[in-house]
Amino acid sequence: MKVKMLSAAVAGAVMLSTQAFAGSHGGTELVIATVNNGHMIEMQKLTPKFEEETGIKVKWVTLEEGVLRQRVTTDIATKGGQFDIMTIGMYEAPIWGEKGWLEPLNFSAEYNVDDILPAMRGGLSHEGNLYAAPFYGESSMVMYRKDLTDAAGITLPYNPTWADMEQAIAAMHDPENGVYGTCLRGKPGWGDNAAFITTIANTFGARWFDENWKPQLDSAEWNAAINFYVDLMTKYGPPGSTANSFNEILALMNEGKCGSWVDATIAASFVSDPAQSKVADSIAYAQAPVQKTKRGANWLWAWALGIPASSEKKDAAMKFLEWSTSADYINLVGETNGWGRVPTGTRASTYANEKFQAAANFASAEMDAINSANPYDSTFEKTPYTGVQFAAIPEFQAIGTAAGQQFAAALAGEKSVEEALAAAQAYADREMRKARYY
Repeated sequence: MKVKMLSAAVAGAVMLSTQAFAGSHGGTELVIATVNNGHMIEMQKLTPKFEEETGIKVKWVTLEEGVLRQRVTTDIATKGGQFDIMTIGMYEAPIWGEKGWLEPLNFSAEYNVDDILPAMRGGLSHEGNLYAAPFYGESSMVMYRKDLTDAAGITLPYNPTWADMEQAIAAMHDPENGVYGTCLRGKPGWGDNAAFITTIANTFGARWFDENWKPQLDSAEWNAAINFYVDLMTKYGPPGSTANSFNEILALMNEGKCGSWVDATIAASFVSDPAQSKVADSIAYAQAPVQKTKRGANWLWAWALGIPASSEKKDAAMKFLEWSTSADYINLVGETNGWGRVPTGTRASTYANEKFQAAANFASAEMDAINSANPYDSTFEKTPYTGVQFAAIPEFQAIGTAAGQQFAAALAGEKSVEEALAAAQAYADREMRKARYY
């Protein structure tokens, strides 16, 4: 009885506060740039609740991942002012925060910043200041069809090597029946194929730059990693893989077309959902594969919301960030859509929630992956940069994208691996010299 009375009192206080806020912000419209991923689409569906509570209107600009990165980078660098909130990640937040392009975030005590997982909070901060609020966080792991491995008499270890993966992939590969042994990213882009391929390269002992910032793409380790990737995808991947990134492979996986997929942990909430996936009951999980080293085998990322310093609606934008990245929002999604479909990887309270634990068979594997990702020690040999699947320097966006184009050309058979790596090395060397790293 006391709990109900307290809840009513809190609800009344929130309503009065909301009414006051709505009165002071009525007619305000926020323009938000975001990526076309499932959790972001769901946020748009729930946004009318925020609009009703606050009187703030929201206009969404929803873009494919590579296009989003180009648009928001151009807008914030030129102070174009098109957006009041941008969906960005761990690469952009600290770099743009240091440049003064993003508004530092100061949340109320009720928001409970300390509930955000340290890896996510740290990756979105610069010198202790948080510059973007994580909407969902992720590492990477293996998702595979256990019905197919069981039928083939194969057991995939929880901590597999790439040799273990290749054995399982070969056993599951059945293109005559529409099943490919593996579906892996091939679409060019620093956050698309280059992100995933970097984790392979890391475990093969490769690195983007040596301790003097000289590119290492022409190394034997990169050569071995790319040759392995191209060979694996040529033998066991679906046709047209150079057009596939996260969303395209998710669709294939949910249709039962892929025996395995190594990608973002956030995908688990979709592939395990019977309403979306035809093979939900057959999906099992393992940690990201390793080769020469386990360092850098699985990435660390968060899709987060930041406020450009150029926005003239910072107060209203902050209100949206507090709503959409809060524990209350996660509870709203859980109660509305089911606890297996909440945005994960951001808050400790999510993983402590018994409803989430009961609904999410992937929770422990996801947390193992997130906790093992270390952006400060992600390569076999020492490097001057931080980041697992990227190097946290402004020049990397162009270098990673150019390299991704070369990786895609090698996968498509348009170039040899050696030619592709030589071209990527030459481009990276020009960019680093131009930026006066050496």
